[in-house]
Amino acid sequence: MRTVVLFSGGLDSTTVLAMVIARGDEVYPLTIGYGQRHRVEIEKGRRILHAYGLSGRARELTIDLSFLASSSLTNTGLAVPDTAATAIPNTYVPARNLLFLSLAAAYAEDIGATRIAIGVNALDYSGYPDCRPAFIESFNRTLALGTKTGSDGAGILIEAPLIDLSKKDIVRLGRGLGIDHALTHSCYDPDSDGRACGVCDSCRLRLKGFAEAGLTDPAPYANR
Repeated sequence: MRTVVLFSGGLDSTTVLAMVIARGDEVYPLTIGYGQRHRVEIEKGRRILHAYGLSGRARELTIDLSFLASSSLTNTGLAVPDTAATAIPNTYVPARNLLFLSLAAAYAEDIGATRIAIGVNALDYSGYPDCRPAFIESFNRTLALGTKTGSDGAGILIEAPLIDLSKKDIVRLGRGLGIDHALTHSCYDPDSDGRACGVCDSCRLRLKGFAEAGLTDPAPYANR
């Protein structure tokens, strides 16, 4: 089975990549640079793909979302929150997964892939609306209607195997799959050396997952 994996180099997407490899799929990683302030994740992702022998099959796309001024990931004039959010934080990038899945669907249809795997999670997450099961279900219906593959009956299925897992479960799953977590990057606001801040939403969720799994996160932190 040929599968496109939306891959960022983060904890979740690396776990999904390892899961798809483990089940024997023909994997086509797709990394999307969108002008994010944490571009170090792209370089980390390249190292991970090299370790899995997938560099030759990987694809990188670049889209400029810097015009989205409401997100601190695309507008460096905004500060990334360093406290727990009670509402959707400004690290939310409007319609990011909608755009990413649309691009992945085009790529999948072009190369004859029947699956798209994405590492969204709706249990330990920041409340982003495009990480919920209802969104994935809706997008699957859209693909069935809006693609030639869908109209032919074969279709492309979006899989979100981590959507109901806690970060603790994801960490343990990744460890069981042999992932080198030191290579992964999750931080939204790394320092100039690429070290994680330890206080943004993504860092807090990651650290919580490792702690609950009884493990120490091997990723470099500026303020460990």
